[in-house]
Amino acid sequence: EVQLQASGGGLVQAGGSLTLSCSASGFENENWSIGWFRQAPGTDRLGVSCTKMRDGTTRVVDSRKGRFAISSDISKNTVYLQMSSVRPEDTAVYFCAGFFNAYCADNYYWSKGTQVTVSS
Repeated sequence: EVQLQASGGGLVQAGGSLTLSCSASGFENENWSIGWFRQAPGTDRLGVSCTKMRDGTTRVVDSRKGRFAISSDISKNTVYLQMSSVRPEDTAVYFCAGFFNAYCADNYYWSKGTQVTVSS
């Protein structure tokens, strides 16, 4: 059974830092990937990054001008979204998704979202 869990959200003051975690299980194929996404109020869900879980290679789509970074622990099937110098515009629900290929495309499972709220 495929399971994904995003965690680590909360309320943070502008300028602070926060690290989100996405843990996955049930992906039997070695060529799979985890993507991070964010959905700000009233907007579409947009991609942040894609990590190949075979070797941790990551493509960052939206680093929020260098303030977001991605790391992973392949042995734990976990990918981290490290947010620094956060701004109110970073407020969003953050999701991760697990894909049955190495490119964050097509077949996938969503996690429940984790809310990040940045106060000014």
